[in-house]
Amino acid sequence: MRDWLSYRAGIDPGREALADTATDTSYTFGTLDTLVDDLAGRLAAVGVGAGTHLGAVARPCVEYVCLIHAAMRLGATLVPMGDELTARELSVQMDAADVDTVVCDDATEDAVAGAVAALDRGNADVGSDGDSPGDTIAIATIDQSEHGRIKPLSAATAEPVQPPSWSLDDTQLILFTSGTTGDPKPVRLTTGNLLASAAASAFRLGFAPDDRWLVTLPLHHTGGISPILRLPIYGTTVVLRDGFDAGDAADDLEAYDATAVSLVPTMLRRMLDRRGTLAESLRVVLLGGASAPTELIERCRDYSVPVFPTYGMTETASQIATARPAEAFETPESVGSPLFLTDVRIVDDAGDPLPAGEPGEIVVDGATVTPGYYDTPTATEAAFGTFGLHTGDVGVLDESGSLTLLNRLDDLIVTGGENVDPGAVATVLADHPDVSEAAVVGVPDTEWGERVSALVVPGPGVLRPGSDPEPEADRCLNREDVLGFARDRLAAYKVPKAINFAESVPRTVSGTVDRAAVRDHFVGGDNEDSGDERGSEDDSGEGEAVQNSGDDVRNGNADEQDGDSVDG
Repeated sequence: MRDWLSYRAGIDPGREALADTATDTSYTFGTLDTLVDDLAGRLAAVGVGAGTHLGAVARPCVEYVCLIHAAMRLGATLVPMGDELTARELSVQMDAADVDTVVCDDATEDAVAGAVAALDRGNADVGSDGDSPGDTIAIATIDQSEHGRIKPLSAATAEPVQPPSWSLDDTQLILFTSGTTGDPKPVRLTTGNLLASAAASAFRLGFAPDDRWLVTLPLHHTGGISPILRLPIYGTTVVLRDGFDAGDAADDLEAYDATAVSLVPTMLRRMLDRRGTLAESLRVVLLGGASAPTELIERCRDYSVPVFPTYGMTETASQIATARPAEAFETPESVGSPLFLTDVRIVDDAGDPLPAGEPGEIVVDGATVTPGYYDTPTATEAAFGTFGLHTGDVGVLDESGSLTLLNRLDDLIVTGGENVDPGAVATVLADHPDVSEAAVVGVPDTEWGERVSALVVPGPGVLRPGSDPEPEADRCLNREDVLGFARDRLAAYKVPKAINFAESVPRTVSGTVDRAAVRDHFVGGDNEDSGDERGSEDDSGEGEAVQNSGDDVRNGNADEQDGDSVDG
C-alpha cells in the first residue's frame, strides 16, 4: 500500500506542500515526493525497512520532514526524540523503544553517539563524546559526520523502494510522554490513530485547500509532527520554522500568509507582547499544552486573535477536546466539547461514571486513543479501565458536554490531613488583578506533611517585589495583597504557606507546568512564609526565584525551562 504523500503527489504534484523559513524555499508535493523517495532509498541502503524502529534526533528542517514521510514509505516505525536531550536521556528512550537505526544531524551527533555507545556497553554512564559507537544501533546523519562510525546518508547509494504492506493497526509512531511524573513512556500511535485524529481535527477546526500551517513546535511531540503528517491528507501547506522566537514567529505568520498555528500559552503571550496582535490571515490559533489563563484568552478576544483552547495528550494522537473562539471568549476556563470519534467520561475513585457537574478523573476512549505503551504491558494495564484511557487529569463536564480541566490526580496536596487541589488555588491567585499566572505545588514539610507553595508571576506592567523600577511599570506586586486576596476566597488550610515570585512559570516542551521545576524554587531555596496560622514559621527571608525572561523559546519551550505533549 502506498503512503499518503505519494497519493497526494499523484493528485496535486504542482501544489505547494512545504515552505522552509530558514532558506525561504518552497517545495511542491511533487518535489517533496521526489526528495522523500530519494531519502527512503538511502535509508534502505543502510538497513532501514519494514519493521525497523527508526529513531530521529534532529532540529526541525526539510530533511526531517522528508524523514517522517520516508519512514512510512519504508514501513518503518518512526521514533522521534528531543534534539536537546542528553546522551543519558537518549539512551533511555532508545532502549525503551528498541531503536534499530537512528538519524541525527550535526548538532545532535555527539549526544546520539554517546547514547549508542552507552547502550553497547550495557550501562548508563553516558558521556557526550561517544567516539566508538558499536553495532547494536546503526547511526546515520542528514549532515556530514565528524564521527567515523556515523554514516552520512548523502554518501549512501539509494536502493529501489517497494511499497510495504501495512494496515491501520500498524504502529506508525512511538512518541514519548513528557516524564514530568517519572520516566517518559513510549506511546504507540497507529496509522488508524493518526488518520482518526486528522479527521476529528478537521471536523472541529475546519480546513481549506489554501490553509498554511506554521510549525514552530518540536517535531518529537504531537503538536509539531501532526501538521507534517496531515499535510498530504489535507493537501495543505506547512510553513516550517527551525525553532521559536516570539517576534520572528509572529512576523512569519504575516510574511507567509499563515492561516493556522499551534502554540502553548507562554509562546502566545510572548508573541502578543512583542507584536500586540497576530496576522490577519490567521483563522486558527490552536492553544494547548496547558490551561490558558483567563487574561490571555481575554487578550485574544480584545485583539481579534482566533484562539482555540484545546486539551490533548500524546496517548490520543493530539486533541481530545477543543473550544471554538466564541466559546472560549464566553467561557475562558473551558476547553470545549470532545472531538468527533472521541468519548470522554468523568469517573470517581472507583472508576464509575459521575454525573454532569461533578469533578473526577477524565477517561478517554475512541479511535484516536493509543492501543498502549510499547513493550510495557504493566503500564498499559494500569492506564486502561472499563471506559478507556485514564488520563490522570481531573476535570468536569457540564450539561452541554463542555469540558473544564482542574488539575492532575497526582498533584493533590495533603497538608495537615487536609486535601488541597493545587489547580483551584492557582486559579484563585491568577484572578488577582496584578497576577498573570500562578503554579501551586506541595513541598515536603516535617510538621504538616506538605506545605502549600505558590510561584506567582506578576501581570503586565507590574513589578516583582524588590525589582528595580521600570518606566513602563505601574505598580509593584504586593505579597500581602495577594495573600489577603487568597484568604478572602480560600479556606485557611488552602492559603499558600510560601510564595515565590518569578517572571514565568516553568513548563515542559509541550507547555504543561513542570511541577518538579516549580518545587525546586522552594525545596532548599528561599521562600516567603505566608504567616497563616496553620503554617510553620519560615525565617529564610524574602526570596525571589527570578528566571530568565528572554524572548527565545527553544522548540516551543520557554527559555527558562530545560525540559509532554503540545497537542495540536
